[in-house]
Amino acid sequence: MSALKLFYSDTFELPLPDGHRFPMSKYTRLRERIGDSELMTLCELLLPPAATREQLELVHQPEYVARVFAGTLSDLEQRRIGFPWSEKMVERSCRSTGASIAAGFAALEEGLAVNLAGGTHHAMPDAGGGYCVFNDACVAARVLQKAGRAQTVLFVDLDVHQGNGTAAIAAGDPTLFAFSMHCDQNYPFRKTEGDLDIKLPAGAGDELFLSELETALDQIQGCFDPDLVFYLAGADPWDGDRLGHMALSKSGLKRRDELVLERFGELRVPVAVCMAGGYAPEVNDIVDIHFGTVETAAHLHASQVIHAKSQ
Repeated sequence: MSALKLFYSDTFELPLPDGHRFPMSKYTRLRERIGDSELMTLCELLLPPAATREQLELVHQPEYVARVFAGTLSDLEQRRIGFPWSEKMVERSCRSTGASIAAGFAALEEGLAVNLAGGTHHAMPDAGGGYCVFNDACVAARVLQKAGRAQTVLFVDLDVHQGNGTAAIAAGDPTLFAFSMHCDQNYPFRKTEGDLDIKLPAGAGDELFLSELETALDQIQGCFDPDLVFYLAGADPWDGDRLGHMALSKSGLKRRDELVLERFGELRVPVAVCMAGGYAPEVNDIVDIHFGTVETAAHLHASQVIHAKSQ
């Protein structure tokens, strides 16, 4: 069994002003923690190529992509994204999207792969939002479809916030299935209906979350047959997250990862994992949760529970 491929993009910095609430350092700390751990006997860290404009335009309107690259986003557009424009912001966004593309190809070859960033599920075809410039998982899905490597793609979005951008992009397309389980009383306050939305109350906790997840996975299994899954493993449902309000424990989040990865491993459906959100006051708590996701993936990959569907 080959090493689990982990694609990183944190070396391409996104400069933010002092006091900015987005915890950008979490990506570097996660990569460094993995690199210093025994997981490196099971994993391989790889730098992905950047997504191209042609690839981005498989999902996003050319006019929007052009404004991002040229730096002509309006002040309102930049405020909605939450990041000030810079050339480094463009490069980082393209690299993070490229990491999901690379993870998708790797998952189809080996059953499982990880983007150590990504999960930018609020980006719409014509606009960014909520710290999301491009919708990396949707772009990756379209790239894989265009290459003839996957026909049907499932998005399992377990970030605490609804994946409104993914829902909008997948709407009316029978080859894509957008599943989001999220805190109902949370951003975005105007939701976009996906193929399956599970709305949980604030303070839901482990038991309700995991029960609803199992039921939802059963429901999806009965109605959609994916060639590939993009799993958005957000750290923000954690009890200590500033923007989450879902009240899951770290052990509950680890069980969540096991439920998803074991389910699709048993079904022999490849999975590409993206980290998605995390906003705990202490960045190391975010890193703990993301590290747990990678750890679960690495051990399942090593035990050959995860298989490429084509094998």
